[in-house]
Amino acid sequence: MIKSIIFDIGNVLLEFKPLDYLKATFNDDKIEALVYKEIFQSQEWLHLDRGTLTQEEAIKAIIQRNPNYEVHIKRCMANWIGILIPIEGTLQIVKELKQKGFKLYLLSNFHSLAFESIYSKYDFFKYFDGGVISYKENLVKPETEIYTRLLDTYGLKAKECLFIDDTLANTEAADRLGMNTIHFNNYETLEDDLLKFI
Repeated sequence: MIKSIIFDIGNVLLEFKPLDYLKATFNDDKIEALVYKEIFQSQEWLHLDRGTLTQEEAIKAIIQRNPNYEVHIKRCMANWIGILIPIEGTLQIVKELKQKGFKLYLLSNFHSLAFESIYSKYDFFKYFDGGVISYKENLVKPETEIYTRLLDTYGLKAKECLFIDDTLANTEAADRLGMNTIHFNNYETLEDDLLKFI
C-alpha cells in the first residue's frame, strides 16, 4: 500500500528547459551549443547540485576554460533560474494527492541559490511534508545514499513509497531499493500512471 509519494522538482514540478532558454538568450547555434556543454553538462553543474561549489566558484572555473565566452557565461548564469516555471498540471495532481491524505516529499538535485529562489517564490511547497535536496546533503541522485537519507530521515518504508522522476537512471536507483516508481513524461500520463498504484 502506497503511503508516501516522492517528487523530483526539475521537469516534474517545474519546467527546466535550458536549450530553449539559450536559444531565446543568444539565438546563435554555436554559442548555444558551447554554453550548454560548458555549463549545463559540466562537472561544475554537478558540484553545484552536490553543494560542494558556490555559484561564484563555478562561474570562475567555467570562464577559465572559456575566456572568450566570459560575457555569454555570465549572462547565462545570471538569469537561468527564471526558466524554472511551475507545471500547473502536475501541481494540481500534487494538491489532489495531499487532499487524499498521502504524505508528500521532495527528492531533487538542486543548487542552493536556485532552490532558495524557487522556495521563496512558489507556494506549492506547503503541500510537502519534507524532502531531501542534494546540495544540503552533499549527495546527488542516482547515488543510493540520497534515497536512503530520505527514507531514514522520515522513517519511510521503501515498499510504501512511490517515487516520480523524469530521469530514468534516478527511478532505476529507487527501484533497486524496493521503491515503486514512475518515470515521468508529462502530467497527463502521470494521472494514468498513478491509477496503477493508488
